[in-house]
Amino acid sequence: MSQQNKTDEGKTMPDPAELIKSYSEVAKRASQMMAKYIDKKASEGISMPADEMGIAKAFSDLASRLLADPQKLMEAQMKMMRDYVSLWQYSASKMMGSTSVAPVAVPAKSDKRFKDDEWESNFLFDFIKQSYLITSGHMNNIVAETEGLDESTHRKVDFFTRQYIDAMSPTNFAMSNPEVVRETMNSGGKNLISGFDNLLRDLEAGDGKLKIRMTDPDAFELGKNVATTPGKVVFQNEMFQLIQYDPATPQQFKKPLLIVPPWINKFYILDLREKNSFVKWTTDQGHTTFIISWVNPDERHAKKNFENYLLEGTMVAVDTVEKITGESKINTASYCLGGTLLMSTLAYMTAKKDKRINSATFFTTMLDFSEPGELKVFLDESTVDSLEKRMNERGYLDGSDMAGTFNMLRANDLIWSFA
Repeated sequence: MSQQNKTDEGKTMPDPAELIKSYSEVAKRASQMMAKYIDKKASEGISMPADEMGIAKAFSDLASRLLADPQKLMEAQMKMMRDYVSLWQYSASKMMGSTSVAPVAVPAKSDKRFKDDEWESNFLFDFIKQSYLITSGHMNNIVAETEGLDESTHRKVDFFTRQYIDAMSPTNFAMSNPEVVRETMNSGGKNLISGFDNLLRDLEAGDGKLKIRMTDPDAFELGKNVATTPGKVVFQNEMFQLIQYDPATPQQFKKPLLIVPPWINKFYILDLREKNSFVKWTTDQGHTTFIISWVNPDERHAKKNFENYLLEGTMVAVDTVEKITGESKINTASYCLGGTLLMSTLAYMTAKKDKRINSATFFTTMLDFSEPGELKVFLDESTVDSLEKRMNERGYLDGSDMAGTFNMLRANDLIWSFA
């Protein structure tokens, strides 16, 4: 039977033998995974990672522009130093017990990283927090105020500067995060071993590449706590399955409803649980509801393109819904890229004088791609060329690549909050 140690405050601490055993098991797994990763890389040959996005060149251009105006750079550095002097004065006053002096830097109200009370009440953590906010603020300002960069380069430098700033947040390091320090003291270090174990699990799931788990994948089961609306597959081809949902009302509307989800999500993004299921809501309103479930692409789909998704996807789905229901007028709803596909389908049907679509609804759908927001960072010519090359070699774009891109758009919420 394991023994527990007690601190002077009476808190129960983990058995050191159990901690050593847990650490040994984690260390063994880490060694095995590292050996496997080294063998894999050795078989693939030694190669330097390619800078497909031209990040190094973008920051080289930034450095050139900064050095071209040393006076402006010096002024920015002096301004940051003045802020640090103010921080030292604030910290000295706080150490002397003053409560009237205002902080030099405060996080935005929407910033969830510094919600723990000790970021304000503890002198050391308050100093660390404000130091980070001062430095990151000046870094962002320098990038924003640098002149002479073309739009693409400026956008790229701005985006990856913020990625670096987010990564360097003191909340991401054990010894500078009061919540982690407190939990480490309370658990006797057991939390650090558990965290390392989670890191290994993420690396193992990505075969040596970090694949951050935001939820427990074993906690969900189709039909039980996700995709819970009753229905059945009524058609399938190599592009998709068509699901028809069971009626939930004594009578249904005459015109059926076809839902077109994006192919970067599973269909149940619109049918999670009963309380937040759009699909369930439609059947409860009396709609005869169909939804497209796109097939996960693999090498067999290498020759397929957007046209195939239109002709062999939405058009075939419309034909099938008409055949099953006998109705020539169909309502449609779409989400994200599914809406882009549906709009293209409507344009195609209009050109063919096909008037079967009675109505079309678009949720969070981008139709004008001239200004795609921060995604434009990943859409310059060199990046698209390298992406197309990778897809041509594999035949499809791996889901982890796309997930990584979207995670970077909200790094603090989708990457670092799980660190």
